[in-house]
Amino acid sequence: MSSIYIYWDESHLWGLLIWRALKAFGLPHRLVRAKEISQGLLSRKPPAALVVPGGLARRKFELLGKDGVREIRDYVSHGGVYFGFCGGAGLGLSGRHGLGLCPWKRRAFTDRLQHAMSGHMRVRPALDSSLIPPSLGASPLLPVWWPARFETSPEGEVNILAAYEAPGPDFWVADIPLQSIPRGALGDLETIYGLSIWPQFMVDQPCLVEGGYGQGRYVLSYTHLETPASRDANLWLAHLIRELTGLATHDGAALTPAWNLESLPRRWNDADGGQDLALAKAGLEASIREGMEELLFFRRNSWLLGWRRGIPGASLNALYSMVCQAQSVPPCSEAREYWREHAPQFLETLELFRYGLTGYLLSERLAMTTSGTANTIPESVLSEQRMALFGSRMDHGGIFAELLGVMDELLYLTLTGHGE
Repeated sequence: MSSIYIYWDESHLWGLLIWRALKAFGLPHRLVRAKEISQGLLSRKPPAALVVPGGLARRKFELLGKDGVREIRDYVSHGGVYFGFCGGAGLGLSGRHGLGLCPWKRRAFTDRLQHAMSGHMRVRPALDSSLIPPSLGASPLLPVWWPARFETSPEGEVNILAAYEAPGPDFWVADIPLQSIPRGALGDLETIYGLSIWPQFMVDQPCLVEGGYGQGRYVLSYTHLETPASRDANLWLAHLIRELTGLATHDGAALTPAWNLESLPRRWNDADGGQDLALAKAGLEASIREGMEELLFFRRNSWLLGWRRGIPGASLNALYSMVCQAQSVPPCSEAREYWREHAPQFLETLELFRYGLTGYLLSERLAMTTSGTANTIPESVLSEQRMALFGSRMDHGGIFAELLGVMDELLYLTLTGHGE
């Protein structure tokens, strides 16, 4: 039976989500890297489908190089199936950093706040497609996590499987839960001050599309159908896989279980480096608590932090999720050897990162408190601290990038070597 390939590079948290979903569904799968794709893996051993998780589409594209881009296009054109979620959807589009499977491009935002949308949205499914699960209602709830948008075009035949209707009960705009604001009062403020908080621009925008490329098919989704314990989304993902690959989920399973990062068990022995992973997890948890005490972080759910707008909470959340999951999967020999070699430097770098993060979070909190006074902390100072720790807003850098690289490789080795 052919496996589903997960394009692992530059996926991080989002790669873990789709890995968990396919594992819960009991579907055969394996992680693949850009280098393998560029060296002809898809033509030598064609998968049942290529799944590209979220993450930075530009970096995924650059890692593939010309050979990797050609290999994916050839795979799909000869009958393959491409599933792209969020950043993976962007990679499937046309444009500078796209594969060109879909003739549409990514639509630019007119306001940065438009990208700061997260939570579940009510969507309107298509009426007459076999790719719509029959059990879904008229307005299923699908999760979005800071989605981009499609730039629709009359070129080509792109079929819209779902379009946004309205925010769901857990929908946030940046650090504002919409349900906490009276709709009438918000409307008045938007009119008086020219604000645009309510996500009206999303209504009727396509969020899940499919189409053909040569003899193959693509599905591009700005909704994260692999989100843990999101019933409608998980049902739809299982249905799409079954319809497009013929692979059926194990015992009809179509739900990704809840993911409680904090309570994941540790399955590494101390002799293998389990104690070092536990120290890394505890250190990151301490930093998260510091951010909460400074009122900069808060809990959205068991796997996702919330953060004040402008704070790089997504990066910290990704690193924490990777550490938690890595220590919860029994290690293979390659993973044990890699961690023994890299753990001492990782922990040393982590302590440096945490020390800098403490000062940065305090600076952000004081800047908010003293805003508008003569003694406020300049944005240039905060920006320098962010760059040193995390890099730019649109890329990974700083000390964080060193930690992320080690944990990304450790996870790849662990998940690949654990019977995948």
